Amino acid sequence: MSTDPEAETALLDAYYACFARRDYRGMAACLHPAVSFKDPVFNLKGKRVAAMWHMLCEGNQSMSLTASGIKAGEEKGEARWVADYTFSATGRKVRNVVDSRFRFKDGKIFSERDSFNFWRWSGQALGWKGYLLGWMPRLQQTVQRNAVDKLDKFILAHQEYAEP
Repeated sequence: MSTDPEAETALLDAYYACFARRDYRGMAACLHPAVSFKDPVFNLKGKRVAAMWHMLCEGNQSMSLTASGIKAGEEKGEARWVADYTFSATGRKVRNVVDSRFRFKDGKIFSERDSFNFWRWSGQALGWKGYLLGWMPRLQQTVQRNAVDKLDKFILAHQEYAEP
């Protein structure tokens, strides 16, 4: 299958430019309808991926984002991004450094796999409990459950993301 590294790199540039502006509609336009997303908190497919970005962009008005190392080729891509924001559940400042890996299909992002240090994130977001317990799977499972619950409520309020 032929690829267009320049077009895929431009797609990632646009995706992160939209993210930096908290333009969730622009981000969604970069996603394939059958997109999948996975990181230490979420494991999502389809419209739920766009809903997550909408929720995160809308909920973090103070967020600043920088992306670097954007490159693509042979239907794969990668980038590193840094988000500085206030974690809404605790009001604590967070700097999250994320490495992303992408796959493309039909000129869109088909798969995104983000990785970050969950222990470091939990310490910033949750304070001493996160530093003390952030390495434990149980804390990560609790954060995952709370995030999915929040996303489910968000989707109920935004029916455009409801699956048929």
